[in-house]
Amino acid sequence: MSNVNIRRAVENIRSNTTIYTPIVEVIVNAIQAIASKGNEDGKITIRVHRSEQLETDGSLPEVRNFDIEDNGIGFDNENRDSFDTLYSDHKIDDGGKGFGRFTCLKYFDNLHVNSIYKEGDSFKSRTFSMGKNNEIIVDEKISQSTETNSGSVVQLLTLKKGKTIDKKLQTIARHLVEKLLPYFITDGYSCPEIVLSEKDGKCSIKLNDFVNNELSAIKEIHIDKNDFTLNGVQGEEKFSVRVFKLYYPKNQKSKTSLVAHKREVSGSVIHKYIPEFVDEFYEKDSLGNINHEKNYIIRAYVFGSYLDNNVSVERGGFEFQTDNDILLGISQVDIESKAATIAKDAVGSDIASRQEKKKVRVQSYVDEQAPWHKDMLEKIDLSGMPYDPTDEQIEIRLQEEKFAQEVQIKKDVAIIMNESNLDKLKENVHEVVSKISDTSKNDLIHYIALRRNILNIFEKSLQTDENGTYSSEGVVHDVLFPRKGDTDTTSFDDHNLWIVDERLNFTYYVSSDLPLNGQKSDRPDLLIYDKRVLFRGDNEASNPITIFEFKKPQRDDFVNPSSDEDPVQQIVRYVNSIRDGKYKTPEGRKILVSDNTPFYGYVVCDLTTKVETWLDREKNFKPMPDRLGWFQWLENINLYIEVISWDKVLKDAKMRNQIFFKKLGI
Repeated sequence: MSNVNIRRAVENIRSNTTIYTPIVEVIVNAIQAIASKGNEDGKITIRVHRSEQLETDGSLPEVRNFDIEDNGIGFDNENRDSFDTLYSDHKIDDGGKGFGRFTCLKYFDNLHVNSIYKEGDSFKSRTFSMGKNNEIIVDEKISQSTETNSGSVVQLLTLKKGKTIDKKLQTIARHLVEKLLPYFITDGYSCPEIVLSEKDGKCSIKLNDFVNNELSAIKEIHIDKNDFTLNGVQGEEKFSVRVFKLYYPKNQKSKTSLVAHKREVSGSVIHKYIPEFVDEFYEKDSLGNINHEKNYIIRAYVFGSYLDNNVSVERGGFEFQTDNDILLGISQVDIESKAATIAKDAVGSDIASRQEKKKVRVQSYVDEQAPWHKDMLEKIDLSGMPYDPTDEQIEIRLQEEKFAQEVQIKKDVAIIMNESNLDKLKENVHEVVSKISDTSKNDLIHYIALRRNILNIFEKSLQTDENGTYSSEGVVHDVLFPRKGDTDTTSFDDHNLWIVDERLNFTYYVSSDLPLNGQKSDRPDLLIYDKRVLFRGDNEASNPITIFEFKKPQRDDFVNPSSDEDPVQQIVRYVNSIRDGKYKTPEGRKILVSDNTPFYGYVVCDLTTKVETWLDREKNFKPMPDRLGWFQWLENINLYIEVISWDKVLKDAKMRNQIFFKKLGI
């Protein structure tokens, strides 16, 4: 008589068991019963019972029950008492935990046993059910039997509500074989015949035939080196790996399977460790031609006493941690990563070709879109990158490597700076400086490549749209420097003043289309307080002030006598207002100017015939040699002013950067 809180025991079963766990548990018990009997012609039959209700779409009815019949020793008194004992050690030598039967009640409403066993010179019949409250065995009946052979039928009755299992017999058979595969492949062991069929015996499938024969769906790949060792808290632990091809896998992925006492317990997809395993493989003929109709995945089964000794009572997992196991010293990740490497060696040529394909993909991305990463490709490890990476995944991996290199460089520099031995300093400094130069070079290449894209956008903004309309001055303005902003809100990387003049990158302050002094005051398109690098940040009278005005491409109505948008006169007015002390810096400080403060003014527009005539006859400007610009010096207010075309801005910017683009091949 037992006294167990069965309901709580079932509720506490870990979630990483599956619907196949109790079925496998009963089959393994049947295998052990046959071994105990010493029966050389052992046989196990698994019968599938389906719902009486037909499916409306004509598909197979749902599976509801299983009968597992064996010709083993039967439930004699010893086996019966073991069944009635929680955590029984009756089969401890075979890896028994004395708990597996409880998983049956997690997935099925009832478990019923009908067994014939030998007692003395006669046979007896024992039937019972598994209880759900405190008694493990209920409704037990024993009687004399006229049978002359022992055996048992275990019935798993009625799948619990919400639980489902595959409908096709072939699919069920495949899952069972994968779970029980170690029984079929263990050297020196002959597994009993295991047959799966419908309840009437039709459509039978022999599970033993799945493995290693000409027509089988599972074939072993023989490898030279199939073992490895890991150091645990108790010392060195040995593991062995056997690798199999599983044909026609449908949606399955290649995986590692950790085995305890000949039963698959848990595992992970191999592409978690080696990304190239994410896709299935294809069989090849003797000439190396791919047979696209014969696809397969890889399954690496891992064996070892460490696994046998640390399997959980439910056999749904292990007692060691998934990662970084401090208590036992060896984690699941440690084991699986080693097994993945052995699986890689088993299909080495396929993996090598996939890795080469990935390398070409990354190289193509760098060549076409990110040439600043070229030098990094020689050193970076791409093994952890997805097999068919997106542009974003490639860039993230390259940026991670760049960051890692920069961190290491900082550490190396810190070591050198703390080194008092001059000879050691000389030995290390060249290597570190070389690394710094490489990372800086990558940044420079990146910057130049971005410049090329910006110039393409700028050139596009100067063209007409499908309606023949030019962009407004606001559009081209925003390419150079966003409107309604300044250097307090717009970072160095977000403006492109270098298109007009490289010197404009080195500025103390830029105001873009903002009032100079309050909401109602004048607002030049760009007001720039130009600073040499040495004095950047100071507001001194000797430093130049640069003012820009932009006009829409092909617009020339501002030269009309009635126009109040004369850009030359606007710049002169801004200069005079600044000289008169009317405006302040954003910090509220007076803009310091003197009689010799240099002012530069630029009007950027299209030089139509009308504009050129206006500049020549009314404004007294002189043409530049390339005829793409005009200039004048207003000595009395210390203002040098240019009127230049959009074409000149674009042409000059391209010319200044062309040598860099050519060096990069872009």
